[in-house]
Amino acid sequence: MEKPTQLPGPNPNHEPWINYHHLLYFKTIAEEGSVSKAAEKLRLGQPTLSAQLKQLEGSLGVMLFERQHKRLVLTDQGRVALDYARQIFKMGSEMLEVLHDRLSTKRIALQIGALDSVAKQVVLELVKKAYSISPCQVTLIEGSSNELMRELMAHRLDLLVTNFLPGAAEGKGLFRKTVSKKQVGIFGHPKFKSLKKDFPRSLTGQPLILPTYDSRLRHDLDHWSRLQNVEMSVIAESQDIAVKTLMAVHGLGLIPEVPHNVSRHVQSGELIEIGTLSGVFEELHLVTANRRIENPIAARLMKDFSLK
Repeated sequence: MEKPTQLPGPNPNHEPWINYHHLLYFKTIAEEGSVSKAAEKLRLGQPTLSAQLKQLEGSLGVMLFERQHKRLVLTDQGRVALDYARQIFKMGSEMLEVLHDRLSTKRIALQIGALDSVAKQVVLELVKKAYSISPCQVTLIEGSSNELMRELMAHRLDLLVTNFLPGAAEGKGLFRKTVSKKQVGIFGHPKFKSLKKDFPRSLTGQPLILPTYDSRLRHDLDHWSRLQNVEMSVIAESQDIAVKTLMAVHGLGLIPEVPHNVSRHVQSGELIEIGTLSGVFEELHLVTANRRIENPIAARLMKDFSLK
């Protein structure tokens, strides 16, 4: 992140203060993309609007925009300020609803991110729990660990469901809760039944379909294979559980998975469990970022949600 450009505040002897009219003007400029369009929407003169923006930047002590090719572009600090401004005015609208007893018709927005490697059943249980807490409108976003972590840190996500946690440096300002820890087994088409004998050494040289390194499980599998002296023959990598399971059902290779995630295919006879990987577990976590305006449903989920 770029170093904030410092601007003189209105009074260096006092804490910065926010003029919420100016904050609204800034939000409108950012969303409209230019001072001229914002001035038209707000029915203000452009010179007045530009002056108000400069006053806001002065009070905050940072530049919110920079000019690139005659366009206003948000700085890193500007993007953070815009996220907060949107939340502030959203909370203001909700306050009016509460004061006038109209909140019962309003659904709270909840943004949830989930790694592709997280089972859809887990996401379903999380959404069901959210609905049981309060009426809400849920937005589900899938992606890689790095992408979703950036969205969480920028407060564009309220919660992240993940099996991969960042290091101490990357995780500053984040809070997590472990919601599940289950042992991993190897599953495959019934034609691999003979591999049950002499497991896990029987896995050496067998076709394996593994998660990518975006998943903590992949790192744990590599460590397990070294300890067990099992040479893994990886024929495919994917974060999508459905794709890996479909490949296994068609006999293309073996997959490491939590039994609950493939129980339907085991019950139907499409897959069998070859063996259990000693010391290898799939852990799932809920992660949220520290923020001044807390989503009430996300806070309850962080406190109460868990998987059996």
